[in-house]
Parts: sequence; structure tokens; C-alpha cells
Amino acid sequence: MIKNIVFDLGGVIMTIDQSEAVRRFRSLGLEDAEKRLDPYTQSGIFGDLEEGKITAEDFRRELSSLVGKELTFEQCCYGWRGYCKEVPRRALDALKRLKADGYRLILLSNTNPYMKSWALSDDFDGEGHSLEYYFDSLYLSYKLKMMKPCEEIFNLILEKEGITPEETLFVDDGPRNTAMASNLGINTLCPKNGEDWTDALYERIKCVNEFR
Repeated sequence: MIKNIVFDLGGVIMTIDQSEAVRRFRSLGLEDAEKRLDPYTQSGIFGDLEEGKITAEDFRRELSSLVGKELTFEQCCYGWRGYCKEVPRRALDALKRLKADGYRLILLSNTNPYMKSWALSDDFDGEGHSLEYYFDSLYLSYKLKMMKPCEEIFNLILEKEGITPEETLFVDDGPRNTAMASNLGINTLCPKNGEDWTDALYERIKCVNEFR
């Protein structure tokens, strides 16, 4: 029986707009922003930030050096926040319903301090709640110093939460991420970015529970 649901943030709870993120970083002076930014797993200084290899201040300094002018923390936030097109109310309502139904809700996100300065604030849902309001546990790549789709990050969650793969469903819009989870015996659902996954999720839970 499915008891635990692990959610990705970008592309699932939050609709991603990579083109807007590219536009914003270009406006800050990063001419090759499109080559440096990825919808799923970052690389370069962007990846180093999300993997916790460098701090937010390190990133600000290095990005300032790349664009040839001094950037502020707020300007870096502006660039990163371009990824967030919207946080659909249907996704938040679904999380509340799932929690009311007794599921343990866990977030696993490749992310960074700039995005979390917003997501962990009361501005996240427009109703005075942060991301933490909707989940029982949060696992953030920059704090764990590892990123999806590495095997270790999934094993860490299973161990820390004291849960089994068979009783867990992982929801992520990244095919490489769900493939790794599936290899470890975790049930998966891979909706497209911004898609309404509510019905598909309950159907997936039903199928898994009936099979077992």
C-alpha cells in the first residue's frame, strides 16, 4: 500500500518557465544564459550552487564576474525566480487533500538558497503559507550536497524517513529522476511540466495498491 508520496517542486508543484529564467539572466548580462540553464539538472556555477558546492554569496560573486558588473542578492533572486511561472492552486489543494487522506508528504527538490528565500517564506502560496506548510519533510539538494538523479539521494530519504520503496510513490517531471527511483523499486509518476496530475496520481496509487 502506498503510504508516502515524494514530490518534486519545479514542474510538479510549481510550473517551470525556463525561457523566462533565461530572459532574466540575460537581462542581468549573462549572454549565454540559454547554454548555462537547464530545466532539470544545472551545471557550472548553477549546478555547484544547487549541489551545495558553493554558497549563495559565492554564486553572486562568480556571476558578477561572468557578467562584468556587481550584482546584488536581490538581482540573483530575480534571475532564479524566472523559473517560477506559477504555483497552481489545484496542486496545493491536492497536497492538502492527500495529507488529509493520511499520506506522508515529502519534498525532494534540486534547488538553491535563492529559490528557497521565496519558497520558504509566507509569500509562497499567496495565502500566508510557506512550502513547509504542505509537507511533512523537505529534502533540498543544496543542503544535502547531492542532486537528483543520483542514487544516494533516494537512499538517504528512504533511510531518514524509515520508509520502504514499495510503500512510496515519487512524482517528478524529469524522466531521468523517475527512472532512477524506479530502478530502486520506488513507484513513480512522471507528469509533464505544469500538467494537472491529480487524477493520474490517485489512479497510480489505486493501481499499485490493487497490484500488491
